[in-house]
Amino acid sequence: MQKIETNLPAAQILQDPLLNKGTGFTFEERDLLGLHGLLPYRVSTIEEQVLRRYADFCTRRTEVGKHTFLSALQNRNEVLFYKMVEDHIDEMLPLIYTPTVGDISLQHSTLFTTSRGLYISYPLRDKMKAMVDAVSKKEVDVIVVTDGERILGLGDLGADGMPIPVGKLSLYALFGGIYPGRTLPVLLDVGTNNKTQLDDPMYIGWRHPRITGKDYDDFVDGFVQEIKRKFPKAVLQWEDFGKQNAYVLLERYQNQICSFNDDIQGTAAVVLAAILTAIQKNKSSLKEQRIVVFGGGSAGMGIAKKLCFAMENDGVSKEEAKAKFYIIDRHGLIHTKTPDQDPQQRKFARPFEETRNWKIHTDSHITLEEVVRNVHPTILIGVSAQTGVFTPSVLAEMAAHTKHPIILPLSNPTSKAEATPETILEATKGKAIIATGSPFDPVTFQGKQYPISQCNNVYIFPGLGLGAIVSGACRITEKMLLEASRELSRHSPSLGKEEGLLFPSFRNLREVSKKIAFKVAKAAQEGGDAREMNDSDLLGAIEKKIWTPAYPKICRPSVH
Repeated sequence: MQKIETNLPAAQILQDPLLNKGTGFTFEERDLLGLHGLLPYRVSTIEEQVLRRYADFCTRRTEVGKHTFLSALQNRNEVLFYKMVEDHIDEMLPLIYTPTVGDISLQHSTLFTTSRGLYISYPLRDKMKAMVDAVSKKEVDVIVVTDGERILGLGDLGADGMPIPVGKLSLYALFGGIYPGRTLPVLLDVGTNNKTQLDDPMYIGWRHPRITGKDYDDFVDGFVQEIKRKFPKAVLQWEDFGKQNAYVLLERYQNQICSFNDDIQGTAAVVLAAILTAIQKNKSSLKEQRIVVFGGGSAGMGIAKKLCFAMENDGVSKEEAKAKFYIIDRHGLIHTKTPDQDPQQRKFARPFEETRNWKIHTDSHITLEEVVRNVHPTILIGVSAQTGVFTPSVLAEMAAHTKHPIILPLSNPTSKAEATPETILEATKGKAIIATGSPFDPVTFQGKQYPISQCNNVYIFPGLGLGAIVSGACRITEKMLLEASRELSRHSPSLGKEEGLLFPSFRNLREVSKKIAFKVAKAAQEGGDAREMNDSDLLGAIEKKIWTPAYPKICRPSVH
């Protein structure tokens, strides 16, 4: 049993979510800590407390109400929160993260009660060192930071984006075994361009247009330097930054601090795992695919880059690998004459000449349907936040030329999905292999039930972070991410079966995350980016790092 010593007065112990056990304090602890009279007489087990809280939880009628209940429990008794979520993971995961976290972010200013994490606001930039030093934690393993500019598929929410880092770190604890007391959510408040928030007197952030250019760069750099000073061993996860900043920040800091961008790299890694499983079911290979990515933002380009890297790792040349991709953005298919391409899109631009003989309406905007009709893709990936853009005609055209097309409508929340699983199955006559960004219930088509896989980043980042922490990695490389994808794919329940989920059960994910962590750590060692450990010591270090939601023994410091 973990043991925690504290000098806090009794009343403050009950207000500290990492110390508070409520009625779970034993009589011995109540004697030592002075808690008698502050609690009812009966001592409850954590299992009894879960039953009590779950009965209360079930009285909440809306997803937002249930999230708010769980958030209040987390802020009051963190161990009990994690134990209850762990016991009811399939029911509660969509409530503490996608899709409900999107609705919570949209209402964050009105729902705000308890500050959780670190808000660093641009007007207070000269106090940044003091703000970071105000974090009472001596050591931090994982930091998730956002500036709120691209929250899920909802756009610029500014300071109302804080529920995203908070939710992500809950998943690190649940599935990566990272102790919650060693995590830190951060919101960089650099203003917002959301007119609704700028005009809203209830908005809790800095009501000012977003800063840009050198002011923005200097502000973010100041944050990174302070984190390197205070928490030099922490893994930093960039989350929901706008496209214009996401790649720049990743490339600028990936070799300065152990960091990764979940939207670019985490999404890409879990998509790669889904595709590795799907093509294995199809008895095919990556190099045989024709891949359409609908959405040329940070997530879409990250997916293309990751799949390209995986092909190259299999021996395909860089040019041959890039030739497998068709990227569609607001100007239609990105080709060499497309205006306003960013550097990442330019790498995948199709030669304009190849479209000369296509049947298209206009070469200035080649649509998704026209690309599908001319290319006959085997894989269609959506990261556009455009509801219903994968129309029945597009889907039927894919199925007409591919035995089992791989269809991945990944935009979050559910309302932004490019297509519903029901639409996909009907249009493809049940032929498609599907994974979605948000959770969907199983679909019955022609008397047969199809389970729907959720292509959720949570399958990758907890194991990735755990592996980087345990190995002491100085950076996170593409090879580490590739090994994470491969290991995740190995645990697909659908392999060897005609039907089945592409990803393991959430109930098994903590064990899978440990295996991912091992592969990530080995890749870091082989690349010279982590300290050397033999396999036995590495496995032992991973097990030792894992935290489980069980009450520690709380006592007063020993007198020597």
